[in-house]
Amino acid sequence: MILLPRHIAIIMDGNGRWAKMRNLPRIFGHRQGVKTVKKIVQAAGSLGIEVLTLYAFSSENWKRPESEIKGLLALLSKFISKELKELNEKGIKLRILGDLSKFPPKTISEVSNACKTTSKNKGLQLNIALNYGARQELISAFTQMQQKGIKNPSEAVVSSFLYTKNQPDPDLVIRTSGQLRLSNFLLWQIAYAEIHITPKFWPEFTEEDLKFAIEEFKKRERRFGGLEDESK
Repeated sequence: MILLPRHIAIIMDGNGRWAKMRNLPRIFGHRQGVKTVKKIVQAAGSLGIEVLTLYAFSSENWKRPESEIKGLLALLSKFISKELKELNEKGIKLRILGDLSKFPPKTISEVSNACKTTSKNKGLQLNIALNYGARQELISAFTQMQQKGIKNPSEAVVSSFLYTKNQPDPDLVIRTSGQLRLSNFLLWQIAYAEIHITPKFWPEFTEEDLKFAIEEFKKRERRFGGLEDESK
């Protein structure tokens, strides 16, 4: 019997299209998306999920208009300053997946402080992927192993050099907006993850949608490359 997924990873897609359909600037979609983040984080914690990873800003997103990037960074700062106290009170531990070096010093300081403040918490592990790309993550891991003289590494050794070290791999990947691609997201970690696609844009995604995805996950038989149990 499949129980709850230990780790859920979400590709939060569709903020801009949600706004466009309402004749609103893209930043309005991102603002609504932040509200959805708060609801889903609370729901995941209440459901007993161990790890929740949210794909917030990819390494490819720097190609977007400068005004949109500035707006996204402003929303990130606002979210941290507004929600940090509550995250800490709820025992949520924050970790950033990605290369923060390209961000403004103020953003780096705010994010680093939030991670440090929540580092000893024992509740939900909340990963926010910022300036993240799976290929870049793997190149970084292989470079570190080479520098340490590690040859012929095992899967466990490779995993120990990834941003998600010491965490279980995602059991369930959710993508909103109906797009059928992985977008360079956790390519190593999701090798055997179940995938759930919803046509809803991220600003429309609700706690009930999360529960539905989990119930669908429970119905699946995870074989990890093996055969179906014919004894049933």
